[in-house]
This record gives sequence, structure tokens and C-alpha cells, in this order.
Amino acid sequence: MVKIRTQTTLCAIILASLTLAGCETNPVTGRSQVMIVSEEQAQAASSQAYAKTLADARGKGRLNTNAQATTRVRDIANRLVQQAKIMIPASANWAWEINVVDDDNVNAWCMPGGKMAVYSGLLNRIAPTDDELAQVIGHEISHALLQHGRERMSRAVATNVGLQLGSIATGVNLTGLENVAMVALELPNSRAGETEADGVGIELAAKAGFHPNAAVTLWQKMARIGGPKPPQLLSTHPSDEARLANLRALIPKMMPFYQAATTPPGRTKPSRD
Repeated sequence: MVKIRTQTTLCAIILASLTLAGCETNPVTGRSQVMIVSEEQAQAASSQAYAKTLADARGKGRLNTNAQATTRVRDIANRLVQQAKIMIPASANWAWEINVVDDDNVNAWCMPGGKMAVYSGLLNRIAPTDDELAQVIGHEISHALLQHGRERMSRAVATNVGLQLGSIATGVNLTGLENVAMVALELPNSRAGETEADGVGIELAAKAGFHPNAAVTLWQKMARIGGPKPPQLLSTHPSDEARLANLRALIPKMMPFYQAATTPPGRTKPSRD
């Protein structure tokens, strides 16, 4: 018993040391994030996972089957990516890519390095306007820009280190539990992360010429189709009154960006008087 407690304590100390040593301050949000995994590692791992995801969808005949939907998604994403490159210049070197996967889940995501997917369930069940679809894609792009994926990967690595050390102490094969822990950690974004992605996403969309009001109408639509089994996006992107209130408060600040993006060259903006 003493030996197990000693090993457990050692595990906790090493885990805490790794976490502390890997903390970085995000230059956009000012929040401290655990970053054990490097940006290069995160992007390389994401690229491999993305390639497998596309290969699986292609093999099942579920990749970009609707040319019109694919073109629409890519056109909107391209406008947002141009703004992302301005906001975070390092992202200009990313191998950005977006595809549409035939899947009934209401979902979309963006991996480290700009690898994105939109599910047909989002397009069919939500029926988003272009402005609303831009809010979804902008939100997911923001997770990548703010390195939330890398942050979750780092926390998973830290947990795996703890599990591996714990297995030494107990003599139990924890390989399966490590995988479960990784999945559990990677599913949800933190409330802080969601708020950050909301703020950056609505800004990207406004600067790309998509109306900020759509951020509110989008999440209202999401909430309406929730029911007893909410869409996958809502399982990690909770839409509550506090969130909607925060988005409404952001709209007046985003309107100048939207107006600048949509005012034709040579014309002045309408007076507010």
C-alpha cells in the first residue's frame, strides 16, 4: 500500500511538472494554456488523422457527394480563411482544406493546421443561411487559430503520462483506459474555449462580410433541434442564454467590421444620425 501511494504521488508530481513546464500564454486571448504538444506535432498528427477520415468517407461514398453544397461551403470557408491569415499571420502557411462529409450528425470541426469538415446533417437539418454557415465555420476555424485542438491534445498526453506511471504502480494494463481518457478529454471544449471561439469567430465572419446577427439566429436554430438527444455540435458547444447574451453584446462591436467589408469602394457608409 505504501509503495502504491508513493508511486501515485510521484505520478502526480511528474504530471504537474509536465503541465507547468508546458504552459504558454495565448497571444490573442491572454489565457494560459497547457501546451506539451508542439504546434508541428499537432499539425502532423491532425494531417494524418484527417487523411484517414477522408479516405474512410471516400471509401463509403460519403465525401463531397453534392457538388453544389461543397462549392458553397468552400466559397464561404475561403473568405473566412483570408481573414484568419490576417488575424494570425502564421496560419498563412497552413495547408487549409475543407470537405463535406455525408453524415446525419449536426457537426463541423477544424483541426490544428486548418483541416476542416462540415457534415451534411448540419446543412440539411439546420438549413443555415450563408451568414449562419459562416458563423459555424468561423467558430471552428477560431478553435484552430486559438490552438484549442493542440491544447486538448496536450492535456491528453499529460493524462496518458499519468496513466502509464499509474500502470507501473498497480501492474494493470491501462492501454484501453488511456484511449478512453483521450477520447473523453478531446470531446469537450472548455467553457473558456467556447467563449473565445465565439468572439473570434463572429469577428472573422464580420470582416469577411457576413452579418453578425447570424451568430444569434444560428444558435437559436441549434437549440430548437436539440430535443432529448441534442446535435453533436451542442454536445460540445452548449447554447444557453448566457452564450446568446454574450453574442448579442458583441454584435454592435462587430457591425463596423461588417459595414467596412460590405461597403462598395468609393461609397461612404450611411450615417447613423
